[in-house]
Amino acid sequence: MDLIEILLTYLKYNGKIYQYPKDEKTLFPYIFFIERNVDMMNKKETKEKICAFYASDYHFEMITLPYISKKLEENKNIVILTENNLKNTVDVLVSKINLKDEMKNKILSLNWENDDFNKFKIINKATKNNEEILIFVKGKENYINNINKNIEKWTNNDVKSKVINCYDISEIGDNIKEITEKYNKILCTNGEKEIE
Repeated sequence: MDLIEILLTYLKYNGKIYQYPKDEKTLFPYIFFIERNVDMMNKKETKEKICAFYASDYHFEMITLPYISKKLEENKNIVILTENNLKNTVDVLVSKINLKDEMKNKILSLNWENDDFNKFKIINKATKNNEEILIFVKGKENYINNINKNIEKWTNNDVKSKVINCYDISEIGDNIKEITEKYNKILCTNGEKEIE
């Protein structure tokens, strides 16, 4: 495929042609345009987004704790951004599950409270150090949307991060299909699953 074909293919899907390039002299602005945008297109996707749905705080914790404990074993950075304080419910649930005390302590050492400002400091520090980070966002749809906008602002695009948006099923009701269409994966109790 020659350069003009690449340009036309790119512009067909991403823009408009106002003047067809006739020779190399008129092609230069298009070449610059393509090189700049191909670089942008070739950048690795750095934020993987996954969805999950919960019926209550306990349900959210039961879905996420197996996944969180697995990621803690892999020494991943984990931040839980939540619209409400989960400390009490997590304390109750962790006291009743069959895990080693060391893992229970790691889970309980995560900040389960509604403390977004300090959690964004952790996210910012991890991105400055080019560390991979796993971010859970739990709450109503408006909260999730606002937090995701802030995550985009606070994170460096070169840092690999995974965002798991956890929706309150009682709020979204019949809109599950519209929400899942925005994602490739869903988090279940047994891990990430491709959405078909």
